[in-house]
Amino acid sequence: MLVIALSSPLIVGVYENDKLIDSFKSDEMVSDSLPKIFKKILHFFTCKELFYAKGPGSFMAIKVTYVYLKSLQIALHVPLFACEGFVFNENSPIKALGNQWFFKEKTGIALKENSIGKTKPFKLPNILDRKKFSEKNEPLYILSAI
Repeated sequence: MLVIALSSPLIVGVYENDKLIDSFKSDEMVSDSLPKIFKKILHFFTCKELFYAKGPGSFMAIKVTYVYLKSLQIALHVPLFACEGFVFNENSPIKALGNQWFFKEKTGIALKENSIGKTKPFKLPNILDRKKFSEKNEPLYILSAI
């Protein structure tokens, strides 16, 4: 299962042999929708691995997603893998706070105003590329505490 919860909507994909076989979306808050979606998923599918976009994006959504998936990892005895959210929106800017956006640059991730105005929505890949994920699954928090 792959979870992208960096901004609305929350997107969850179910993969079999690395191919997308089902997907779920929700515009509700991640804390409300993630348990509902996983209740449906776990009723019909066996979870063998968990994948998620670890950031950057909504601080609270990332935190809730990580805690939820880490709990599932422990309860289900499955591995948890993560990668940057830019993988799922063609390296398009990702909304940060106010008029600030995260940009993927050669030197890392920059926080600045989006003068380009162009962004692409997050999409589940049809084929899961495992090379883009790592077992280093701690959330990617770019913004400092306010």
